[in-house]
Amino acid sequence: MRDQIHEQMEALLPVRPVEQLNEQLNETHDALITKAIMLSEADMARMGKGSPPVPYAYLLFGSGGRKEQTLSSDQDSGVVYRDPAENGEEVKAYFLELCQLIVSNLITIGYPPCEGKVLSDNPDWCSSLSEWRERLEGWFREPAWESVRYLLIIADGRCVYGDEGIAEALKDIYYSDMLNHPVIIRRMIENTMRHKVLVGVFGQLLKERYGEDAGSLDIKYGAYIPMVNSIRMMAIQASVRGTSTLERIRKLIDIGKLSPADGEQYEQAFRFILRLRLMTTEQKEDGLYANNGKLHSSKLTKEMTDELKSSLRIGKRLQRAVYRQAMGRLM
Repeated sequence: MRDQIHEQMEALLPVRPVEQLNEQLNETHDALITKAIMLSEADMARMGKGSPPVPYAYLLFGSGGRKEQTLSSDQDSGVVYRDPAENGEEVKAYFLELCQLIVSNLITIGYPPCEGKVLSDNPDWCSSLSEWRERLEGWFREPAWESVRYLLIIADGRCVYGDEGIAEALKDIYYSDMLNHPVIIRRMIENTMRHKVLVGVFGQLLKERYGEDAGSLDIKYGAYIPMVNSIRMMAIQASVRGTSTLERIRKLIDIGKLSPADGEQYEQAFRFILRLRLMTTEQKEDGLYANNGKLHSSKLTKEMTDELKSSLRIGKRLQRAVYRQAMGRLM
């Protein structure tokens, strides 16, 4: 079923408005993931493990959390559950076993696990609300590179199944801790600025020079991620809880953190980059979809190349604006 839907989506890519296509594609991912979770819960009951002992929220991070998955997507996930009144270890064991089933079922239908182990079956990403509180406070107190990376991942977290109230309670902790540790903003900015847009000082596109990807453009890390990171940084500083990049831009305009003119430019540039990112997916011989985020320049018309250059210039201006804004707050 997933393969059939993907083939339909792939056929629509050249003709469907990108925002509409992206929304439909991500609703499909959500539906498939939700079904895998429900089937896993049913498997637990059949094995005599019962139903979830306390309410919980299944979280998506990364592009899943931002509702920006492509045809190819890996698993970035976590679980937060209500603090049990008793039998804490048994409750934790239940959720870890449930998450092992969920992760396995999602692998079966073509969602490979996150290489960085940000997965619901990892005990570090499957915890009660109070355990999450301790973990977040630890990351905020000790803003090492890895801790900052995890905190940025949490900002993109979204409940795809379960009790949204518990997911919101986790976000409450996150944003209150943020206010108590302003030094974290500097560390986040350092992380946010590490990916540069793929346009040179003379406005030329910076292509891959060597290997099998020679002549390709790194759309993911040279266009998409720099804009995602910059808008996320603005959203975090403004306590905007929306997770999709376009949603964040619109909210930042609404609350006066972005001018309508700048916001419109960022939206237009991001939508175009989103279309190119969807074009980077390829189908392997085994039928699975793969995506290294790179697109050969030969696939771009002159008009698309010109629009990409314009979008990258806007992305570069956005990065500079975010850096100046964050540094100004820390002066």
